[in-house]
Amino acid sequence: MKIEIWSDFVCPFCYIGKRRLEMALDKFEHKDEVEITFRSFELDPSAEKKYDENIHQLIAKKYGIPVEQAKASNDQLIAQAKTLGLEYNFDTLIPTNTFDAHRLSHYGKAEGKMNELSERILKAYFTDSLDLSDHQVLSKLAGEVGLDSEKALEILSTDKYALEVREDEERASALRISGVPFFVFNNKYAVSGAQSSDLFLDVLEKVRKEELSSPVIEFLTKNLDQADSNANICSDGKCEI
Repeated sequence: MKIEIWSDFVCPFCYIGKRRLEMALDKFEHKDEVEITFRSFELDPSAEKKYDENIHQLIAKKYGIPVEQAKASNDQLIAQAKTLGLEYNFDTLIPTNTFDAHRLSHYGKAEGKMNELSERILKAYFTDSLDLSDHQVLSKLAGEVGLDSEKALEILSTDKYALEVREDEERASALRISGVPFFVFNNKYAVSGAQSSDLFLDVLEKVRKEELSSPVIEFLTKNLDQADSNANICSDGKCEI
């Protein structure tokens, strides 16, 4: 079984969705037959590498809401992540551009370390408050998961894997994906948003039992976990462009 996951490293629901899928896989009898591929998706391709404002201020500015409301929404995300054993530190995280981090993830894919590297980059951003646009930081993260940190630094100094990032994003556009995380199972079923682990398990069981040749994508969205029903900041279990 093949699962493709479109996500961005600065999307809080992408980390939550990843963990919930993993929880479902732990209960899935055929976990060893599942192949997971992370696909690149930039929520804001024009994002700067450095900002003077913190994440609460940036979100408030983007959506035209008070900073207090943005912070309240983020606090709910922090609480939700905590139930999954994830530590989010919104007050100290560093907003930045994720293009180079996505390029590096494709190096991880080429070396069979994409899942490990994606996990480490997500933790680096949300928990460790590291700068994902800093090549030294990214190369160190690569080394921590068993990749060659010097080679990673060399890759980051060029435009290597830029095409792979753009191809993922073009496919996302073809599938009309406007928010992440977005999960596609065997090119047949799509789950949009950080759904419950029970829903993910239901999909895994369904895909396992059915023929996998149909190219039709069916959306399975129910039991959404909403960060804030009164705000449009990363709500409905996903972050929108």
